[in-house]
Amino acid sequence: MNAYWPEGMPASLDYPELTVAELLTAAAQLYGDRTAVVDGAERLTFAELGEHVAAFAHAVRDAGVRDGDVVLLHLSNSVWFLVGYYGALLAGAAVSPANPLQPAPGLRAQLIDTGAVLAVSHPAHVATLREAGAESALRTIVVVPPSACAPSTEQAGDGVVALADFVAGRAAVPPEITVTADDVAHIAYTGGTTGVPKGVRVLHRNVVANVTQMTAWRAAHLIDHTVDGDVRLRPIHGLHDAGVRPGDAVTVLVSPLFHAHALINVNFLLLCGTTIVLTGRFSPESLLEAVERHRATYLTGSPAMWHALLDSPAPGGRDLSSVRVISSGAAPIDPATLQALQTAFPNAMVSEGYGLTEATCLVTAAPLLRSARRKPGSVGLPMSDTVVRVRPVAGGTAAPGPNEAGELWVRGPQVTAGYLNRPDATAEQFAGGWLRTGDIGYVDEEGFLFIADRAKDMLIYKGYNVYPRELEDVLHGHPGVGAAAVVARPVPGAGEEPVAFVVPRQGAVVDPEAVMAFVAERVLPYKRIRAVHVVDALPTSPAGKILKAELRARLAQPTTSTGR
Repeated sequence: MNAYWPEGMPASLDYPELTVAELLTAAAQLYGDRTAVVDGAERLTFAELGEHVAAFAHAVRDAGVRDGDVVLLHLSNSVWFLVGYYGALLAGAAVSPANPLQPAPGLRAQLIDTGAVLAVSHPAHVATLREAGAESALRTIVVVPPSACAPSTEQAGDGVVALADFVAGRAAVPPEITVTADDVAHIAYTGGTTGVPKGVRVLHRNVVANVTQMTAWRAAHLIDHTVDGDVRLRPIHGLHDAGVRPGDAVTVLVSPLFHAHALINVNFLLLCGTTIVLTGRFSPESLLEAVERHRATYLTGSPAMWHALLDSPAPGGRDLSSVRVISSGAAPIDPATLQALQTAFPNAMVSEGYGLTEATCLVTAAPLLRSARRKPGSVGLPMSDTVVRVRPVAGGTAAPGPNEAGELWVRGPQVTAGYLNRPDATAEQFAGGWLRTGDIGYVDEEGFLFIADRAKDMLIYKGYNVYPRELEDVLHGHPGVGAAAVVARPVPGAGEEPVAFVVPRQGAVVDPEAVMAFVAERVLPYKRIRAVHVVDALPTSPAGKILKAELRARLAQPTTSTGR
């Protein structure tokens, strides 16, 4: 075992032959009367959540859904998302989460691609679903009630069934199903920031493997069975300083559950007995108020969320001492923001990880152990049973050595089964058990991974490779810049040059020329930013990824200027 490997952490794990629904069933047995989810005044214990899930599963079966059929989850965060998600899986269906704000054409494409036969929606969004589902295989639409996290004054209308009527009279014990670990659990659509979204076929064993890895790396426990066959968690001997303590953790969740980053985290957290506090639409004030009131111990979010939080006055005067873990994901984060988070949450371990939907969720991270080594700017180490290889970028021939950038390929039990109905795309990105990520990065002499950029975002200026991520990190170190993104602008005879979009910090005035000079002092001449555009906000996906295609489109418009 390499010297950098965390002492006591197993390099290889045993992965139980479980379905995702059985993770929730196990949590209900393990934690019983402990609060599982909080949605305003609505609170469900683990046992009550399990009963709601079982009743929903019976209703799904009674609606004609059979093993392997697809259930669309057309919901924002609420207690009912969890009921619909685990209930559909417990019924033997695969689930396909959808952004409830997606316009009808995109939603129709997802319905047709998946062949979904049942959907779970919300009064505020169901009209779009009815429009989108007119020419699809959709037979049944279940509408959940509004909640504090997802309020609504809209009426559901005709052609749908209310959740209370749907589950009325159903048994609160799990139905008998024949789904196995090799069946599809999720059809999870990629964000589509660089093209048409693709449905990723995530098997039950992929989710359980990633949850098993997270449980070891973030809670220092292994998934095991009792002599009676019940699922249990067993502490890893000698590791006592983990960030998540099973049965004694609380998280405030604002990231959308229809995205893999939040959904896989919730599977891990519920298996560890974590109370999930839902707050609805993100605001720094509501998030930190909930952290203080519920004494939250674990927070995960995207860089866009952390930038907004740190640029607000919300942290001032708050007691945030309960927070043990700050985890950033969904997109790269700059070192300056990581340091600011450490200052705002003094008792927390601040960690960045790397993952992608095609690998279920998480690929690399620093173990959440106070004794574990972390490196600033690194996204950590490949988790147990995970291998990351750095290969030449398209057109290159020599294999990159330590600290030399190349394209990242991943192998591990969390690598998924390819794309739905896209054999050509599957063959291009999934080969011989390896996943071609499309990301550029390097591994240092001790095995720590550093992300340089997306291959599609890299630009070439006069023959030199320029990585926007490096320039964004520099921009975030400017005292007046709250958020930044760098994209390529075509230049005849030179190839492409870097151009920045920046959002000023609250109360700051940003001079574009001064920002360009700030960067020029810190990078090689060919990397200098050639223009700075000051904007009020950067376009982001619901998961917090910056939509660089939109920024490139703005550059093509003649009205784009360097001022506000």
